[in-house]
Amino acid sequence: MQFSFKKFLPHLYAVIALVVLAGIYASPAIQGKKLKQHDITMSLASSHESTEFTKATGIVPWWTNSMFGGMPAYMIHGAYPNSIGSTVGGEIMGFLPSPINVIFLEMLGMYILLIVLGANIWQSIIGAIGYAFCTLNMVILPAGHTSKAIALAYAPMVAAGAVLCFRGKYLLGGALTALFMSLEIYANHVQITYYFGLMLFGYVIVEIINHVKSGKIKSLFFALLALGLGSFVGVANHTMRLWNNYEYSKETIRGKSELTTNTQSKGGLDRDYAFSYSYGIGETGTLLIPNFYGGTMGGSLGGKKSETLKAMVNAGIPEENALPYTERGPAYWGDQPAVGGPVYAGAIICFLFALGAFLVRGSLKWWLVGTAVFFTMLAWGKNFPLLNYPMFDYFPMFDKFRAITMILSLTQLAMVILGVLALKQISDNKPTFEELKKPLIYSLAFTAGLCVIFALVPSLFFSFKSVNDEAMQITGDKGVDAQILRAIVLDRESLMRSDAFRSLAFILLAAGLLWAWVTGKIKESLFYPVLILLILIDLFGADKRYFNNDNFVSKSEYEELFTPTAADEQILKDKSIYRVFDAAAAGGFSSDATASYYHQSIGGYHGAKLRRYSEIIENQIAKNNMQVLNMLNTKYFIIPNQQTGQPVAQQNPDACGNAWFVNSFKIVANADEEMKSLDKFEPKEIAFIDKRFADQVANLKIQPDSVSNKIVLTSYKPNDLTYQSDTKTEQLAIFSEIFYRGNQDWKAYIDGQYKPHLRANYILRAMVIPAGKHKIEFKFEPESVSKGNKVDLIMSVILVGVLGLAIFFEVKKK
Repeated sequence: MQFSFKKFLPHLYAVIALVVLAGIYASPAIQGKKLKQHDITMSLASSHESTEFTKATGIVPWWTNSMFGGMPAYMIHGAYPNSIGSTVGGEIMGFLPSPINVIFLEMLGMYILLIVLGANIWQSIIGAIGYAFCTLNMVILPAGHTSKAIALAYAPMVAAGAVLCFRGKYLLGGALTALFMSLEIYANHVQITYYFGLMLFGYVIVEIINHVKSGKIKSLFFALLALGLGSFVGVANHTMRLWNNYEYSKETIRGKSELTTNTQSKGGLDRDYAFSYSYGIGETGTLLIPNFYGGTMGGSLGGKKSETLKAMVNAGIPEENALPYTERGPAYWGDQPAVGGPVYAGAIICFLFALGAFLVRGSLKWWLVGTAVFFTMLAWGKNFPLLNYPMFDYFPMFDKFRAITMILSLTQLAMVILGVLALKQISDNKPTFEELKKPLIYSLAFTAGLCVIFALVPSLFFSFKSVNDEAMQITGDKGVDAQILRAIVLDRESLMRSDAFRSLAFILLAAGLLWAWVTGKIKESLFYPVLILLILIDLFGADKRYFNNDNFVSKSEYEELFTPTAADEQILKDKSIYRVFDAAAAGGFSSDATASYYHQSIGGYHGAKLRRYSEIIENQIAKNNMQVLNMLNTKYFIIPNQQTGQPVAQQNPDACGNAWFVNSFKIVANADEEMKSLDKFEPKEIAFIDKRFADQVANLKIQPDSVSNKIVLTSYKPNDLTYQSDTKTEQLAIFSEIFYRGNQDWKAYIDGQYKPHLRANYILRAMVIPAGKHKIEFKFEPESVSKGNKVDLIMSVILVGVLGLAIFFEVKKK
């Protein structure tokens, strides 16, 4: 046991070093400060109703009315007590303050994979730093894309399990694959997991070919069996979560539309929408040179040293007014709609990757090079339609995702692995400098050579003009604006030159260090620490441009994000159940969930809106159709005060309430007719019903009686609504609630007896109510929750059992 501990001790030191590095980078978190993350803020606001309900009752509601009139809460907030992956994942995330925990996890994931691949501790630390601190993986943190970062952290761990399977460690490899796959799914970022699945599939194909060529068919069978069963157990450990997501996805903008006017009636996202974030082909240079395309929107043009400042001052603009513009100006000149920072892989990492491409032998290299090239071409999106349009149209699930540029994080994964394998081969084989000279020269030509070209003559290749420049208005004077724009172009060119020289310096230092090591001028014990220091200086320096201490705020300032406004306080005095339209939302009502923290909102912030609700927004609400807002029980509007700019509340007296009886109904033939009917109608007078529900109203003869007929909401819970009705004759009730998987997940009961309900007015619930006094209940009872929870438990027991067996046999073997 003493020997085993000593063998493990260096790894413990390495892990501690990784924690320290993460802590140094995000040191304000140690001081108790919070990272101000847009998406996390939106998530906290949208999940507030659900979390408060759970705190008060101990029940997870699974539905919330806080956003978009109502949607499944499991897409925002949920608890999965029977999933061991969710439990362990949550505990891991709570071990260190955020975002130190995520940065450390990304380093740890790569460290584990490289150790499994046979790299030594120094090499694995290099890879861990190169993966976690690449600029793309860092800029997503202040944006609040935490789930994406967690998925990226566990992806290399899953790969480590797969490698063990193919290297004959069937039980251990399968068990670790199950554990890490469970943690990967816990991250709940399907897009990253999907892209990683493509990468892993490539590795499996490579291993199949290798095993078949060498005649190891039996070994291949057991490896595939271990990998397959491990992956299945890990995935099935999240049956409830995945089942929920599967059912929901069919109802969202990723599912089919019934409107013939919708070009995506076949299902999936609109192609233009999906590829709106496409990496420019020329923009690929940011992998090597951070400011190759200007860095970021609102980036520095050079401040006091910029040509832009000179041009603005010469145009008569005071320096104190011009300087802020040059510090946060239009530095980025690509055509993506928004960029938080470049995709900078690191100059030294690019050099090592190129060295690996020319030095390393074997199929593993071709898998990594192929992955890096293929994923980069996918990231080009609409800029490379020859590949990406067929992928979008025909490849399974490819059309379900947008912002394809995030796949470049996995390009980084491939680049780092191959770069470390190059160091491993040099360390293992100890080649002479003559043997290394040719690969070294090629890799220098490919990286340092490009840096020299772009440092000296960048204007030969680029104009440094953006497609948005023509619409840019700075002073309002076209002649003056043209002069300033010319200065901006010069500053963009200067940014590229400066960073090209910067990358060149790091590459030459790394190459010189490598030469000194190979020729015996320095020892390995000096080579690795100095190389690590150079990589840290390179990546930290680039990352801090976009994610630094200014992104943190004090705990008190963070809590003020949800301080109610005067408009909120005014609305909250009304204790009835209603909805709010936030017309003062900074990002627009359908892209901002701030109002959801205190109110049931018409809008919100989510990447997967319900398809029908999204179509109501586009076809009706966006056209200010007040009758549609009335039927959604929009009782209050939050609008900006024209004098003060502060939000104020305005009551809508025509809101229809929680439920009402209509005087008539009309059966419509299809979705187009139903949507068109809402253009002009009185929601309390008539309801429009799709012919698929005609049988439920076939014998209904409405006898209007606005005096005697009553229906009121008597009890509200997000997942359980109770109404009381009193009518003399059979009536058709319309409820201002979103129809979602009616009679499957949402079920209706009259006096405790189940009764089918129907959809009316394109998105609302409706039901035929018998005469007399009745108690009507709507309960959210998704089968995916009840049955999925049981499967989670079974698979968790299996996962723990397999892990226990693997540990037992590994200990026994040694």
